[in-house]
Amino acid sequence: MGRKFFVGGNWKMNGTKSEIDGIVAFLKSGPLDANVEVVVGVPSIYLTYVKSILPDNVSIAGQNTYKVAKGAFTGEISPAMLSDNGIPWVVIACIGEKLEEREAGKTEEVVFRQTKAIADKIKSWDNVVVAYEPVWAIGTGKTATPQQAQEVHEKLRDWFSKNVNQTVAETVRIIYGGSVTAGNAKDLAKEKDIDGFLVGGASLKPDFVQIVNAKQ
Repeated sequence: MGRKFFVGGNWKMNGTKSEIDGIVAFLKSGPLDANVEVVVGVPSIYLTYVKSILPDNVSIAGQNTYKVAKGAFTGEISPAMLSDNGIPWVVIACIGEKLEEREAGKTEEVVFRQTKAIADKIKSWDNVVVAYEPVWAIGTGKTATPQQAQEVHEKLRDWFSKNVNQTVAETVRIIYGGSVTAGNAKDLAKEKDIDGFLVGGASLKPDFVQIVNAKQ
């Protein structure tokens, strides 16, 4: 069975209830490709509200979490708290190189080091999605070409094969983030090792539906 395409919309610190109602309206109108898993990352103060109005074919994620279940950590949210409120996903980290690192030919070195730091802490990969998000493409309007992104994704999959196991290499979804738009999503989605997208600003706009449907 192939890897199910995954599109995450990270709203970041955006949205009033009125604006959120508008976003949910276009998600409901869609139509969204039924073969794509869609998740939106919501500011913590709106998690319960958004969960109550999202359509059934869109899931919800927290945007941040802390490593312990409870304690004297002002402002933090634990995985246990998210789970207790029916929030199944959370954004934890992404991997990606800076422009100077890419230009110095250090992309693989950087992303492998970052991936190892995360992989060493993971006991089960069943519900892990890995996001490759080159720093130079975040919020800059620049994006990796489909070929550049595919090259990194392919090498990451090979790294998983050699450093975790073959099953994880074949099944873990590696998604691309970094100025993904309705204009470039279709070409990115054609690459065999790009299993979806982590979308920032574009997830707040109706064009997000086109990004979700990029595989069609």
